[in-house]
Amino acid sequence: MMRFFARSTTHSKPTLACWTLATVFAQSLLTLSPLTLTAGAQPNSRPNILLIFSDDQGVNDVGCYGSEIKTPHIDSLARDGLKFNQFYAASSICTPSRFGLFTGRFAQRSHDQLTSALMFLTEPDALRGIRADEQTYVSQLQQAGYQTHLVGKWHLGHGQDSFWPTEHGFDTFYGHTGGCVDFFTCHYANRPDWYRGKELVPTQDYATDVITAEAVRIIQSNDSTRSTRSPWYLQVSYNAPHFGKGWDAQTQKPQNMMQPKPSDLERVMAIADPLRRSFAAKVVGMDDGIGQLLGSLAATGQASNTLVIFMTDHGGDPDYGGSNLPLRGGKATLFEGGVRVPCLVRWPGQIAAGTQTDAIASALDWYPTFTALTGITPVPENLDGQSILPILQGKTAPPHRPIIWTTGSHAELGRKAWHAVRDGKWKWIQPPGKPAMLFDLDSDPSETTDILQSHPQVADRLNQLSQDTISVP
Repeated sequence: MMRFFARSTTHSKPTLACWTLATVFAQSLLTLSPLTLTAGAQPNSRPNILLIFSDDQGVNDVGCYGSEIKTPHIDSLARDGLKFNQFYAASSICTPSRFGLFTGRFAQRSHDQLTSALMFLTEPDALRGIRADEQTYVSQLQQAGYQTHLVGKWHLGHGQDSFWPTEHGFDTFYGHTGGCVDFFTCHYANRPDWYRGKELVPTQDYATDVITAEAVRIIQSNDSTRSTRSPWYLQVSYNAPHFGKGWDAQTQKPQNMMQPKPSDLERVMAIADPLRRSFAAKVVGMDDGIGQLLGSLAATGQASNTLVIFMTDHGGDPDYGGSNLPLRGGKATLFEGGVRVPCLVRWPGQIAAGTQTDAIASALDWYPTFTALTGITPVPENLDGQSILPILQGKTAPPHRPIIWTTGSHAELGRKAWHAVRDGKWKWIQPPGKPAMLFDLDSDPSETTDILQSHPQVADRLNQLSQDTISVP
């Protein structure tokens, strides 16, 4: 098999928090041309893909990005692979973030304008979701012979069968369709929302552990000794550390609550703030689960041929214990704290260990990257992302396409929109009901100084890009 070696595209050194390797790559690393497998290539020549997707977790909520929360298993992916320093979610809200990931397209291009979170108990949102002709990379992987599995959160439609994960490329689905669950009952408030396929099923454990156990089962079922196995794509979409959706018996209404496991809470008692402590407990419990996933890959002989990606769906929510410091803003905003997220990639023997990159990339890029890695054709022409294979290979990345966000708008429900564009060093942002702003992220990554008045032509150009994506589906 061809080997891919990754170097930092900015020649930066790994941070100590990411367990910097003592080895210094003094000599130039060998880089080879992209993998050019066809759809008819032998199944075992293509990598398995494990994508771990956490919920409401910011850049200051992962140890190797500087957090006080200890995440040794997540951090091991940085130690053994590549750390992105400028990786962006497709949105700062759950539903559009997932739409952008799966389709490689801006959420504002979706048929149902999925730029805001689908609300599980709201009647109009039962009629909205990802549509049949909105193609996902999962469908293409499935058609090319991959086993495809989703464990955990879906949040791209719950009111019609056509919205279901198994209608959009997944062979199997085990998890919930709404934005969150009660972590101890796996219900959404008092309504059941845990499925195997399309069938409601009971659960008897903490949600994070339920997700981990199913994902481990799937990994173990593909033990490397099975000569007839197919490559697989497994997405593990944890609902942690998002708040839980409980039920208040007194008011007979849903209630947001943090719901950490008591045993995990005991492990983070050194954190003084009670809210942050509850959040941290959910993070360390999830990190334990990720350790089990990585351990299962090793135990079944699949680690060397599995591309592992850890990323989060958007920034953390400070109102529920998350932290995006030193970045400005958080979940549901389009400041950097809402959209710049942790992303780590490991592929032993293919991506060099202990490297990092400042190259701009986003969740929209995984669709074209996966097709490049697996040789799947045809690649849709309407993708808004671009392949980041050169970054994984350690090559100089080409200039990244502008990333354009519209978040929080849905006129029928009276929601207001944020708009933002990242193009090179420039970041233009239009909060709802407020003047637009412009930032130079090379010199001001925390967006402290608005320079729109001194660069009006740049602002006008980025504003026009934003308007164009709204008007052109």
